[in-house]
Amino acid sequence: MSTPTATGSTWAFDAIGTSWAIDSAAPVPPVAQDAVTAVVERFDREWSRFRDDSVVSALADGRAASVDLPGDADAMLSLYDELDRATGGAVNPLIGDALARLGYDARLSLAPQGAPVAAPDWRRDLSWSDGRLRLARPATIDVGALGKGRLVDLVLDALAPHIGGDLIVDASGDLAARGAPVRVGLEHPYDPTRVIGVVTVEDAALCASAINRRAWGDGLHHVLDARTGAPVRAYAATWALADTAMRADALATGLFFDGGPELAASWDAQWVRMRTDGRVEWSPGFSGEIFA
Repeated sequence: MSTPTATGSTWAFDAIGTSWAIDSAAPVPPVAQDAVTAVVERFDREWSRFRDDSVVSALADGRAASVDLPGDADAMLSLYDELDRATGGAVNPLIGDALARLGYDARLSLAPQGAPVAAPDWRRDLSWSDGRLRLARPATIDVGALGKGRLVDLVLDALAPHIGGDLIVDASGDLAARGAPVRVGLEHPYDPTRVIGVVTVEDAALCASAINRRAWGDGLHHVLDARTGAPVRAYAATWALADTAMRADALATGLFFDGGPELAASWDAQWVRMRTDGRVEWSPGFSGEIFA
C-alpha cells in the first residue's frame, strides 16, 4: 500500500518487526515519542510470540496456565469472536502453533516441520474473565489477524494529546489518518511498482493484507485457514477501510474467507480484494477508484 506524505514532518522507526512512519504538521516532540515507545513496548511484551519474555510465550510453553489480563485482551478477543463467527471458524487466535509448524515460528526458521494442522478449539481452551487470561492447555496465541491494527489505534491515541492538526500513523500497510484526507494507492500484490486503485482516507483507517508479504518455501505464507492450518489459496490481497485500524485489520484478514464481506457490511466498512487469478472484487458503494 503506497502512501503519500500529506503533512510536514515524518518520524520513522521500527517496531514489532515492521517499519512505522508518523506524519504530522510539526516534528513529534520527545514527550510524544516516549509515550509511543511505552505503548509499543507494553503491547509487544504482552502479545509477541517472537520474544521469550512475553505473556503469550509464558502461556505457550506452559510456564503459566493463566496471567493477569492484558489491557487489550477483551477488545481484541471479542473482535476475534465476531471474526470466528463470520468466517465459520477460519480465523482463530490460537493459530500460532499452526504457523510455527509451517516455519513461521519464533525464530523465523521458515522450515516446515510437517503437514499443516488445524488450530485448537479456542472457545474450549481460551478464556478471559475475572481479570485473568487463561489457557486450558499450552497453546500459542497469535493476534496477527488484528493486532497491528489495534496497536496503530493505540499509537494514534498516545499521540493525540501532544499533536494538533493532521496526523497519519502508517505501520507498513495498516494506516490511520486524522484531519486532512489522504489519498492512498492499493499496491498490486504481484508488482509493487503498480497500484490496482486508490482510495481516500479521512478520519478513518485503511489496512491491507497480502500473501506475498510474508511468503516462503513452496507456496507457504502467513494467512492460514484455522480449520485446516493450510495457507489460503483463493485470494492474494485484501484492503479494508473502517472507523478504527483494529476493525480494518480484522476485515483485511476476514476478507480472505467467505463471510468477510458480510461482516464488513454489518460494520458499514468498505473493502477491495484481489483473487490469485488477478480478478478484483470490491464492496458496493466503494468510494475509491479501481484500475484493474
